[in-house]
Amino acid sequence: MSEKIRVGVNGYGVIGKRVAHAIKAQPDMELIGISDVISDYRIKTAVALAIPVYASTTESATDLAAGGIPVAGGLHQLLDAVDVIVDCTPAKIGAGNLDHYREHGVKAIFQGGEKHELTGHSFVAHANYDTALGREATRVVSCNTTATVRTLTALKDAGLLSKARGVLIRRATDPWESDHSGIMNTMVPEASIPSHQGPDAKSVDPDLDVITTAVKGSHTQNHMHYWTVELTRPAGREEILDALRAMPRIALVRRADGIVALNSTIELMKDLGRPRGDMYEVALWEDILTVQGSELFYTYTVDNQAVVIPENIDAVRALAGTVTDAAESIRRTDEALGVRQDFLMAPKNSL
Repeated sequence: MSEKIRVGVNGYGVIGKRVAHAIKAQPDMELIGISDVISDYRIKTAVALAIPVYASTTESATDLAAGGIPVAGGLHQLLDAVDVIVDCTPAKIGAGNLDHYREHGVKAIFQGGEKHELTGHSFVAHANYDTALGREATRVVSCNTTATVRTLTALKDAGLLSKARGVLIRRATDPWESDHSGIMNTMVPEASIPSHQGPDAKSVDPDLDVITTAVKGSHTQNHMHYWTVELTRPAGREEILDALRAMPRIALVRRADGIVALNSTIELMKDLGRPRGDMYEVALWEDILTVQGSELFYTYTVDNQAVVIPENIDAVRALAGTVTDAAESIRRTDEALGVRQDFLMAPKNSL
């Protein structure tokens, strides 16, 4: 392997373009190129950013060229040039790509839309980085599952978690699709309990006693979670907050600061100058969190487009085996992306 990890991204949509940006921000990684089948503004943006574009299929090569997009080669050429491929293709399409990646001896990272059985390993960096080291492939779990694992394992690591029950209010669709899909003026409950996020969290940490229910709301940005947690013992509020503060990628926010709703966090990310207004952290309301004896209640919001991006970057290092310590990989990723644990305090390196 070269000094830098050579990485490709297959699929330049909501997740893929963000993963590509994050790879370019890492000093120990090199973005070799992206691959896709479409020739719309997203791929033309990649060209404008000087990112080499590869065609995922023979047919798409013709379409891309007809759209005025310079094609660096096909997917197989991209795979010949990389150490790790991050598959960000639409759900269920990625599964069909695994054999291509194996043929080229390339490590592969899939997204939460694929099933755990595809790779036999589901990934959240702080929870199970070590078990991903050197693997052929892993799957970064969905945005909601990532947030679930972050907060619950923070409590588990502090010896406080007995069991958890969560209600997830999900956005209807990604913002860029709001002109042609989604719902209006209603909420749609998922048809089964538990919703898939609870079992999915257990694919990362089998010891979690977690059940989730979910409903789809008529908004397009961010999810919200409400959790009721049975603690192992009565605990004080500050002890709970200390456990959450000890977990990377959880940022405490406060209604007292005017951060009162999903739109507040979205606007805050823009004010902080985040690329695309992305929030990589779980934003958990410190002044809503409540403890009553051995029961804990809290709520947070999740950026469905961005929260999994740091996990993808850590998964690259884990599969490549270049960084064996989870904390060190998380530190590198978070430093490069500007991840914070308090959005309204100046970063330590800014003085």
